[in-house]
Amino acid sequence: MPTLKFHTIKWLDGQLEILDQTLLPAQEKYVRLSDAREVITAIKTLQLRGAPLIGVAAAYAVAMAASTCRSRIEFAVTVNEIKSARPTAVNLSWAVERMLISYHTFAETPDRAERLLEQAQRIHQEDAEMCERIGVFGAELMPEDGAVLTHCNAGALATAGCGTALAVIYQAARQGKKLSVFTDETRPVLQGSRLTAWELMREGIDVTLITDSMAGHLMSRRIIDCVIVGADRIAINYDVANKIGTYSLAVLAKEHGIPFYVAAPTSTFDHQIASGIDIEIEQRDPSEVTNCGGSTIAPEHVRVYNPAFDVTPNHLITAIITDREIIRCKRWAEQTNS
Repeated sequence: MPTLKFHTIKWLDGQLEILDQTLLPAQEKYVRLSDAREVITAIKTLQLRGAPLIGVAAAYAVAMAASTCRSRIEFAVTVNEIKSARPTAVNLSWAVERMLISYHTFAETPDRAERLLEQAQRIHQEDAEMCERIGVFGAELMPEDGAVLTHCNAGALATAGCGTALAVIYQAARQGKKLSVFTDETRPVLQGSRLTAWELMREGIDVTLITDSMAGHLMSRRIIDCVIVGADRIAINYDVANKIGTYSLAVLAKEHGIPFYVAAPTSTFDHQIASGIDIEIEQRDPSEVTNCGGSTIAPEHVRVYNPAFDVTPNHLITAIITDREIIRCKRWAEQTNS
C-alpha cells in the first residue's frame, strides 16, 4: 500500500486533529477538535466525511464526551447527537454502539475515560487494517491493463487508512497492474474532482477527471473496463447505499456488460436492514445544489431536491469486496451461469 503523504485523522495532545476536506484541493489545512460537539459539527459540515472515517471520528467523540460531560443525562444527549449527525452511513452508529458497550463495561472504574480512548484508538487502527485487507482482496479483480471508473471519494480521505475502493487501485498498482483511473466530479459537492483527483495525483496514480454525465459515453466507447465504488450502508440482501449517482453508474455498467464492484469494510454492513428500501437517505442543504465554488448557479428560491445518497440493488452489483472476502452478488451468478 502507498505511504500516504497526508493523514485524515489523528489523536494528538488530547485533541482530534483532522484534515479539513472542505478546503481541498486549494488548501491542505489541519484543524484541532477539542470536544465532542466540535466533532459533530465537523461531521455535519463535511470537514471529515466518508462512512469509515466518520465512524472513527464518532468513536473519539464518544470518548471525549465521557471525559467532559458532567452527568449521565448530558452524556446520553451528546451521544444521541453524535449518532444522528449523519443518518445514512451505518459505520457511525456501529462505532457509537461499540463505544457504549465499553462505557457501560467500565462504568464503575476510575479510568473509564482512558479505557474509552483506548477503544476509540482500537477502532481507528482496525479501520486502517481493514482497508489494507480490502485492497488485497480486490486487487485480483482489477484488469492487468485497463481503465477503472470510480465515483465520489472512497480513498484515504474517507477512511483512517488507505481507503476502500481506492485501496484496491493502490494495491493493484503495487502489484504492477497498469491501471488508469477515471473519476467523475460527483455533483453536487464535487468529491470526485476535489478529493479523489487530488488524492490519486498525490499518490502518483494516472487519473482523468470527467463530468458525471460523461460516464455513459465512455462506456459506450469501451474505454471503461470496470467500475469500483465505496459504500455507506449495505443491507442484509446486499443492496448498497452510496453517494448519489452510484445507481446510475450501476445501470450503465449493466447495460454495457461492465463489472460493477463495491468495496467496503464489514462495519458498513447493517444486519438490521433487510433491503435497500429500508435505508434512510440523508437530505442535504439546498445550497449545495444552488451554489458552487462560492457562486450562485441557480435562480433564487428555486425548489431543490438534494438526497446525499441513492441505493443500488444487489442485482446490479457484480461483487462486494470486504476485508474478509469477496461476495459474489446475484448479477455475477447470472453472468457466470449463462
